[in-house]
Amino acid sequence: MLIAMTLSCLILLGFSFPNEQTVTATLASEPIAISIESKPVQIDDQNTKLQWRTEKVGNGDNLSTLYQRANLSAVDVYQISSSPKGKSLSNLYPGESLRFGTDESNELREVHYAKSLLETHVFTRQGTRYTAEKRLREPEILLAYREGVIQDSLYLSGKRANLPDKLIMEMANIFGWDIDFVFDIRPGDSFSLLYEERFIDGEKLSVGKIIAGSFTNRKKTLNAVRYTDSTGTSDYFTPEGLSMRKTFLRTPLDIFRISSGFNLRRKHPIHKKIMAHRGVDYAAPRGTPVYAAGAGKVIEAGYSKANGNYVFLQHGQTYVTKYLHLNKKKVRKGQAVKQKQLIGTVGSTGYSTGPHLHYEFLVNGVHRNPRTVKLPQAKPIVTSEKIAFQAAITPILVELAQYQQRTQLALKESVPSNAN
Repeated sequence: MLIAMTLSCLILLGFSFPNEQTVTATLASEPIAISIESKPVQIDDQNTKLQWRTEKVGNGDNLSTLYQRANLSAVDVYQISSSPKGKSLSNLYPGESLRFGTDESNELREVHYAKSLLETHVFTRQGTRYTAEKRLREPEILLAYREGVIQDSLYLSGKRANLPDKLIMEMANIFGWDIDFVFDIRPGDSFSLLYEERFIDGEKLSVGKIIAGSFTNRKKTLNAVRYTDSTGTSDYFTPEGLSMRKTFLRTPLDIFRISSGFNLRRKHPIHKKIMAHRGVDYAAPRGTPVYAAGAGKVIEAGYSKANGNYVFLQHGQTYVTKYLHLNKKKVRKGQAVKQKQLIGTVGSTGYSTGPHLHYEFLVNGVHRNPRTVKLPQAKPIVTSEKIAFQAAITPILVELAQYQQRTQLALKESVPSNAN
């Protein structure tokens, strides 16, 4: 009986304590919660051969229509539109283009948006999102040369020399401080320019800045060269380092004809009496912009029966300029103004027989003829820049002179010698 009882206990203990294999199986069958972070697979685009398709933007096109033509889905449109800088694709213009790069599975990997030949926005797929990058190309800059002889106006003579309008206007701005291109130039005057032309992949994009120029007016030659100083500021100077810019504009408006000059014994058109005309009248259409001839401060801005709407500017202790018969005033008393800042528009207020600007120039309180008064120079090259200035402009002036000499030599060779 004792033996039988012992065997029964051992059997009960065997059912109460499962072996190691049973424990392991039980644990493995229990549910386990696993957290897995999904990461997009990074694809090395350099090792992935993409198939490229280009779609040009036409009239009425938008991002959706371009994607449809490229057989891409609306999901692709949404993903790239919601990406950083994706808003740039919402304003597409005819002539621009989009390049679509797809992989072997026809999945869109890259989009190149060419805004111009120099600027491209690149969108690269990263999982379900796109990263954006702006890529800029630097054009190749070459120097070009043009010259011409004045036969009539500066503009027409410039066009005959195949100069773009932009360069004709820039030339007038550079030399306009010393030359009145309406009244001073004569047939036989001449000009020569060295300027930038910008190219990309051998294709001419545009003209750049004038690098150096020469203008001969009434047998007096003026030379100008562009220089960028250590602060990044660019301007035009004489070869000696004097600024081409003057402290004052010669004329305070762009479109005009002189209807009455500086004359101390002029007969007044309204009062019919000999009254000194201490300024110059510039006839121009009503509303023509009138600019501050120089930097200064508004000392008067008001209305009077004789002057109509007027503005007076004080320039330091020496100079005062006056602007009369304005249609509208654009500044107020006490205001500081910069050179060529808009101060009013041409009108016919006060004692006036038609739309014009009456402009006066005073030196130490004495009226001077605005057309002939000697204008003070702007600041020259500072001493600390002189060495760098000479080093920068010398090769440019040498190149300009070489072009001029070649032209003169060619003209001499083209003239047949007289037979004995």
